[in-house]
Amino acid sequence: MLNDIFPDELPRALQSIFTDDDLGSLTTLPRRSFLKIVGIGGLALGAFPHLALAQQAGDNGQALKPTQQPSAFVQIAPNGEVTVTLNRLEFGQGVQTGLPMILAEELDADWSLVRTRNGSNDAAYQDPSFGMHITGGSNSIKNSYTQYRELGARARAMLLAAAAARWNVDAASLSTQAGMVLGPGGRKASYGELAEAAMAMPVPEAITLKDPKDFRIIGQATTRIDAKAKSSGRQDFGIDMHLPGQLTAVVARPPVFGARIASLDDSAARATQGVKAVLRVPLDGGAEGVAVVADGYWQAKTGRDALKLQWDTSAVEKVDSEKQLAQYRDLASQPGPLHFDADMTPLASAPHQLEAEFLFPYLAHAPMEPLNCTVQVTGDRAQLWVGTQFPGGDGVAAARVLNLKPEQVQVNVQTAGGGFGRRGVPSGDFVVLACEVAKAARTAGLDAPVRTLWSREDDIKGGYYRPMHLHRARIGFDDNGNVLAWDHVLVGQSILADTMFDARVKNGIDPTATEGLRNPYPLPMRLTVHHPKFNVPVLWWRSVGSTHTAFVMETLIDEIARTTRQDPVAYRMKLFADQSPRHRAALQLAVDKSGYGKAQLPEGRAWGVAVHESFSSVVAYVVQASVQNGRPVLHQVTAGVHCNLAVNPRSVEAQVQGAALMGLSMCLPGGAVTLKDGVVQQSNFADFSVPRITDTPEFSIHIVPSADPPTGMGEPGLPALAPAFANAVASLTGKPLRQLPFKLA
Repeated sequence: MLNDIFPDELPRALQSIFTDDDLGSLTTLPRRSFLKIVGIGGLALGAFPHLALAQQAGDNGQALKPTQQPSAFVQIAPNGEVTVTLNRLEFGQGVQTGLPMILAEELDADWSLVRTRNGSNDAAYQDPSFGMHITGGSNSIKNSYTQYRELGARARAMLLAAAAARWNVDAASLSTQAGMVLGPGGRKASYGELAEAAMAMPVPEAITLKDPKDFRIIGQATTRIDAKAKSSGRQDFGIDMHLPGQLTAVVARPPVFGARIASLDDSAARATQGVKAVLRVPLDGGAEGVAVVADGYWQAKTGRDALKLQWDTSAVEKVDSEKQLAQYRDLASQPGPLHFDADMTPLASAPHQLEAEFLFPYLAHAPMEPLNCTVQVTGDRAQLWVGTQFPGGDGVAAARVLNLKPEQVQVNVQTAGGGFGRRGVPSGDFVVLACEVAKAARTAGLDAPVRTLWSREDDIKGGYYRPMHLHRARIGFDDNGNVLAWDHVLVGQSILADTMFDARVKNGIDPTATEGLRNPYPLPMRLTVHHPKFNVPVLWWRSVGSTHTAFVMETLIDEIARTTRQDPVAYRMKLFADQSPRHRAALQLAVDKSGYGKAQLPEGRAWGVAVHESFSSVVAYVVQASVQNGRPVLHQVTAGVHCNLAVNPRSVEAQVQGAALMGLSMCLPGGAVTLKDGVVQQSNFADFSVPRITDTPEFSIHIVPSADPPTGMGEPGLPALAPAFANAVASLTGKPLRQLPFKLA
């Protein structure tokens, strides 16, 4: 996500989003005072992560950055358990296992004793590359790979120093193995024994990292730390938060975005058993809503159902999907800002010409855990418990609502049940709403923590969405498939416009909309972009622009290959030439493992192929599909993945499977969000469908071997699935698919 938004000057650009006052002052305690605090009671290494700045680097006395301090990330208990703090939101992508694996590798920890805990909005847990708190853009492992290796190496060096001091030997004579320091003469000391003394050691600034050939944890297929808890139903998520005296709030929202209350009769709601208050609250985008605060969710929902509300929609636009499509088509015929500007003269005289229009609907994120946030205000302090991708930004937003300073707000990041971008909103809408509700509740005399909870229907009907897009392409090519001119138009709302990332919209073009177009193919393209504004909140959705650009590129490339009677794999390889080795390697691996071109397919099936790079990783799919009773069916999916070094191959496999299924959701009936007279027509999984187990194909995931630093994996598995499926269907029917969800008739 963000690596495509901010290709240059990342740290500076992101740090400038907030003022220094917003980020809060980070004071440094004298080292002696810090050690006096943590030395009492035999506290283990890193027992006070919020004091990460207190330790000083050893050799030159210059303090390391908070993100480089082991004390914020590593806690070693007397029994040897190593607890690693996450600087990211775990919401299904596997960082709860991947990040500890990286740190434990350099620490030489006993993996069976490694545990984890969630971070917060403390400065230590900012992304070391972006300079802000962020989980997104498949950057967690990519950006923290070196960081967590160095954290583990520094903690190990401190443990070695403590052992050397205990035994009065040179630290260079010591070694470590599986949570033990080994010394001359058969001496041994566990990390648990040494942790308190290690805490008093200077933090080394310069460390030596392992050679990848010596890795014993990184690169091993490892069962996820959270697997047992999640598979047994014991995992706690933000929605499970329960504090003493806690109340629960649900909010009645207008049916049209931005509408306000015309009249309200809340007498029946107030009379509902368990309801404590009915409160008018401001909503995102200038709208207004009504919060019902009660002892629990059911009481709050029952109270909300009893409200008699009339909405004033006169001042807001009422978007209609059919009319919107007509407007998009009109825009596509008009001049606009150019992203690429190749010469289109050869188009008219090209031996072959292809014209295509593609339609992509709005999409809801629909995570399994609906949005929620618990807020507790005590005096001049506030705590939030929330699964958020932006804990720092949301903490700042919460402070503004609650009339506090940012340093007076602690955001306790909770494990989340999915998100796909919805928990990383520049406006912080669901966190701001929870704070507005908590503030109104306190004003009404309710001195209690308040959990604001969205229902599934609230979540799907309440915005934000992947934007609706229209693509048009006019392509001229010769008998050999050489593209002579490609005239392309893209129409869709901007995600970044009017947000804190607005500065990245250059020449009127949002880079999140165009990512994935043309590359890696060396095509002479003219790309015109239109970003109309509509009264529908939009946001990134897993793999962002590549959700639609990959489909357009990979189905059109296939169509050119079929028209010129070329094998679609061979044609892509010819286009790659020597310029795209990672694409070539991923595609070849998928081809080899699938049996493409060699295996005999069952009757009625066809091969489909697609390959796409997003977030610095390449995923190629070779699929088998059929059409049964007029409905496309996906049978087998073979993936070739190039993500450089796979920290945990098992997580890579899981991410590709999950992303592919989410990509499949775009293809099947019901995979669209539509509006009529300003009202979202879908509300739950009955009418905004997801793949069922009967839709799930057989998977075979294969990773290209590499020792290069890892790239992203949370999102890259999604884009290429839909076009690979569509290409197989087109081979069977002879008709290319131009719309998601698929429309065969």
